[in-house]
Amino acid sequence: MTKETYMYDLATIGAWLEFAVRWLHVITAIAWIGSSFYFIALDLGLHRDRNLASGADGEEWQVHGGGFYHIQKYLVAPEQMPSDLVWFKWESYWTWISGFMLLILVYYFGNEFYLIDPNVMDLKGWQAIGISVLSLGFGWVAYDYLCKSKLGESTTGLMILLYLVLVGMAYFYTSVFSGRAALLHLGAFTATIMSANVAMIIIPNQKVVVADLIAGRKPDPKYGKIAKQRSTHNNYLTLPVIFMMLSNHYPLAFASEYNWIIASLVFLMGVTIRHFFNSMHARKGRPYWAWAATAIIFIIIMGLSTAPLWKEGEDTITTGSLNRFIETEHYAEVENIVRGRCSMCHNEDPFYDGILWAPKGVRLDSQAHIVRNARAIYLQAGVSHAMPPASMSQITEDERALIRDWFEAANG
Repeated sequence: MTKETYMYDLATIGAWLEFAVRWLHVITAIAWIGSSFYFIALDLGLHRDRNLASGADGEEWQVHGGGFYHIQKYLVAPEQMPSDLVWFKWESYWTWISGFMLLILVYYFGNEFYLIDPNVMDLKGWQAIGISVLSLGFGWVAYDYLCKSKLGESTTGLMILLYLVLVGMAYFYTSVFSGRAALLHLGAFTATIMSANVAMIIIPNQKVVVADLIAGRKPDPKYGKIAKQRSTHNNYLTLPVIFMMLSNHYPLAFASEYNWIIASLVFLMGVTIRHFFNSMHARKGRPYWAWAATAIIFIIIMGLSTAPLWKEGEDTITTGSLNRFIETEHYAEVENIVRGRCSMCHNEDPFYDGILWAPKGVRLDSQAHIVRNARAIYLQAGVSHAMPPASMSQITEDERALIRDWFEAANG
């Protein structure tokens, strides 16, 4: 076996390992989010105005899959410990474990491509990884401290303070990592808090209640109250985490100079969306204004993603013919830029060290390939700074501007 064959096989195994872990991450995340959303909706929708013979706090009848379900919730615990109690915890644990494995495989092993951007902060690999790990730990410690402090007694005050912490972390991450890694880490930061809520607070509190039941003691209701507070926080944080995890596929979200503001606004959208569903499930009406507010915030995010490129009287970009791209004044210069700055990786036979095939199968090594991917080149290297990763090929701002002028001229 030649060295080239060995490296190719190793890279192939690594790629499939990453795919397998990503698949596991998606599967467990769906299970966790699904059960979380279901139980929040169930709790909000319980009929608590009925005097139940069982002593339960509330009940609800549901229909699904051709059958009827009669569900009751006890405010603290039933009189006797059930023999077949079902716990919901492994979904959360494995979502975090698989997510951290992905962080290692993609961002730690590929730190020079995805984690570090010398234009933001010139870090060594071990420094960037250290900041990553320590920041995730800091997130849980700070959050847990705030929840257990006097401030934690005020639901609204605590939520506002926690939001300010997230805004601060958004600014911090975008000041030390690449845009792609910054938003991803903000998602990981938040997901770590959510998963730790389950592992460190919710499940232990439930175990205390179970132990009291087994011992014949009356459980203290404070444990359920604390667990519900953390569960509510998780409910409002879920959608922003999903956005952050998806953002690494969309340069307009992470490669803008206003990416930290975009990230901060995403958390507000998480609140407005969940407010609508929580109100609906609690039978308190359907506040459609929440969707209007979400749409307004999203439009602001869209604007911020391209704010540096606003031009007076600029026309909307449309899809032009291939010939128009080639016949524009700057095409020859743009082709030289793309071949010099991008095609070392995006090539049939990449010659950048460590790259064995064109990323995502995108090739930019011929006129036809360049023109076919014109819009992607414009968005990722012209409008945003997503490519080349961390500007590793030393692309200049003038070259990025030339790419923008070329694409816009072809669609003018």
